[in-house]
Amino acid sequence: MDGASALTCAPILILLGPPGAGKGTQARMLQERFGLVQLSTGDLLRAAVAAGTEAGRAAEQVMKAGGLVSDEIVLAVLTERLAQDDCARGVVLDGFPRTTAQAEALDAMLAAGGQRISAVISLDVDAARMVQRVAGRFTCGGCGEGYHDDFKPTRTPGICDACGSEEMTRRTDDTARTAMARLDAYAAETAPLIDYYDRSGTLSRVDAMGAIDRIAADIARLVNGA
Repeated sequence: MDGASALTCAPILILLGPPGAGKGTQARMLQERFGLVQLSTGDLLRAAVAAGTEAGRAAEQVMKAGGLVSDEIVLAVLTERLAQDDCARGVVLDGFPRTTAQAEALDAMLAAGGQRISAVISLDVDAARMVQRVAGRFTCGGCGEGYHDDFKPTRTPGICDACGSEEMTRRTDDTARTAMARLDAYAAETAPLIDYYDRSGTLSRVDAMGAIDRIAADIARLVNGA
């Protein structure tokens, strides 16, 4: 699974933030604005398994057995992906790393290929308002467009602005209780990454409770300066 020497992408950005902070949305906007490739752990693993890569086969064996894919395998999958041509303009990591151990392993893997993290952006949120944000989310079942009861309702109730579908869905775990549990889990496990990257001098913070376009503009300024 050794492929670190083939890494060609730059810059490498990381988005940090609890569930519901908008990491996926902002990663997609970075992809559109700067031509970066959005890499999420789940998508990476599924693509590697489908492609039958060495790391993908290792991941598939673990998942079929009902186990958790190890950090070593995730990093191997990421290494394979970073070596692909479309990553040459840079990538944004969405959802990885989640722990300081993963961050240390990622730094070591990148260093082996002459790479490093360019910038880490923490999407900072207010816990009470975040619970409101998560609990109000719903999605168009036709095209996947996301909405919110308070912040982004459909122009016509029950009808998707983008495709006109009347099929709206809500995740069963998008409740106030589960949102608070996710925030607690993030604080316990992932928030220490903020200290880790702050010590390395790569961390910047963005208020993620405002309008999506304003948050995107703040992030873009940081990316331009990275």
